[in-house]
Amino acid sequence: MYVRSRMTPNPITITRQTTVAEALELMREKSIRRLPVLEKDKLVGIVTERDLIEISPSPATSLSVFEINYLLAKMKIGDVLPKKQKVITVEADALIEEAALLMRQHKIGGLPVVEKGKLVGIITETNIFDAFIDLLGVKDAGFRLAIATADKQGVLAEVAQIISNCGANISRVAVFWEEPQKALLVIRLTADDIDHITKTLTEHGYTIVSVLKNGNSK
Repeated sequence: MYVRSRMTPNPITITRQTTVAEALELMREKSIRRLPVLEKDKLVGIVTERDLIEISPSPATSLSVFEINYLLAKMKIGDVLPKKQKVITVEADALIEEAALLMRQHKIGGLPVVEKGKLVGIITETNIFDAFIDLLGVKDAGFRLAIATADKQGVLAEVAQIISNCGANISRVAVFWEEPQKALLVIRLTADDIDHITKTLTEHGYTIVSVLKNGNSK
């Protein structure tokens, strides 16, 4: 799965000349939390709602609401944006897990997406969460079968074959390591007789941890 398929294309942008008040209003109006900053179509920075709130006068200030609004209307993004801000970006054709790792490493909630140096999108933690939900098939109708097994060669192939022989169709597979040498297989499948599948797997020595039903499963 690539960043290109999960990013928000053509993101809303601002310039150094945009005022802080305009940027905040744009974020609230569009329900977004970050805005890439462009200068002559070149990405020069990114500001978040938190950045702008932090530079705004404190609620404890002696300034009146009119004075605060006046200051925010005069203050420009270029006044608060570092002239040489290092912008962490990700390529449109990068794998989505690369984007997730970058966000984790740099403790940020979103990344501008570039292609040949040009801004083409933005990917956020919400996009990553949505991809994770889709990857695990959380919304799919069917059954979620969790199987505890030793982490050894051929396990996944054998489990898949058993399920196939029982006439079921596998739609998603995820593997989690609970501890060294022990894995948890989480399989999404559609089947007419889930009891037959769990019984057969148990007969082959597999431990069924849980069976959950989703949507309109039989």
